[in-house]
Amino acid sequence: MIERLAVWHDLEREQYIRLFRSWRDIEKEYLFSSAREAAVGVYGGDVFLRGLIEITNYCGNDCFYCGIRKSNTTVTRYRLDNARVIKCCRHGYALGLRSFVLQGGEDPGLTDERICTLVSEIKQKWPDAAVTLSFGEKPCESYAEYRQAGADRYLLRHETADAAHYAKLHPSTMSFENRRRCLRDLSALGYQVGAGFMVGSPKQTAETLAEDFLYLQKLRPHMAGIGPFIPHEDTPFADEQAGSVELTLILLALVRLMLPDALLPATTALGTLDKSGYERAILAGANVIMPNLTPPVERGQYQIYDGKNPASADNITDIADRMAAIGYRAVMARGDHASINPRPTVQLK
Repeated sequence: MIERLAVWHDLEREQYIRLFRSWRDIEKEYLFSSAREAAVGVYGGDVFLRGLIEITNYCGNDCFYCGIRKSNTTVTRYRLDNARVIKCCRHGYALGLRSFVLQGGEDPGLTDERICTLVSEIKQKWPDAAVTLSFGEKPCESYAEYRQAGADRYLLRHETADAAHYAKLHPSTMSFENRRRCLRDLSALGYQVGAGFMVGSPKQTAETLAEDFLYLQKLRPHMAGIGPFIPHEDTPFADEQAGSVELTLILLALVRLMLPDALLPATTALGTLDKSGYERAILAGANVIMPNLTPPVERGQYQIYDGKNPASADNITDIADRMAAIGYRAVMARGDHASINPRPTVQLK
């Protein structure tokens, strides 16, 4: 099945279920080497660095797993104004970063007008930089305005492709179908689209994971974020077990075989659970790391799960050294999807 996925990039639902039920028996080194070969065949040995700025931890949603959910009254809320966001970008640009990811909760105070003004200003100041947005579910008209303002990419994890499972992770005010509608709209508007799911979220099964893979197989997003679930003490899932690092790496490698030209991040959640998580993810087929540009005080308040430990943009040299130690090259260029900006094929030593 791994060989078929590497060659044909798809499996049937029952084949995925069999894989996920027996994941402990998978020959991991063979899988990981196949995933590395697939990534290197498209992107060479490049690992793209993207500066992450967490603009706001206000959120109008009440997702059961998230530490900044609106019902969590222990959170010290913040909202960076545009001047501070621009300052973060200026710092990142001086470090060499040419891709900025603006992220936040679904903050009612973060208006479309403000987002568009911010995107336009970034693109005017640094036209060679890519701007990625991640502000959750919006009307199609809002996505269109952001795109017109200059936004290049949008990240919106689908979280789970199983409707019943979705209902176990979110309040009834949130809609499984609306999440999928958003991803369709983003694709139609010409964004480089990012989707993805948590590994080990409560009530996840081999069957729900199969639905995730089938959905990604059909959607074929430009980016797929695959990270372990980590509980937060002030949520309904406080006592749930964190997702498995080993299973996360296996699923990451399988996604690489399914989507060989995708951009796959080594997530902060993986780096939080395993001090070598970034390296292990790259060696399992990932090729993106997002060092954090958020000001230190606010960075500590963007606690979507317990113990969140992001890589700081001020340690870019250290990140580059860590990548070099495993035979890769940290790249601070835009890092577009292969279909937009093909990379040369090189062979890692």
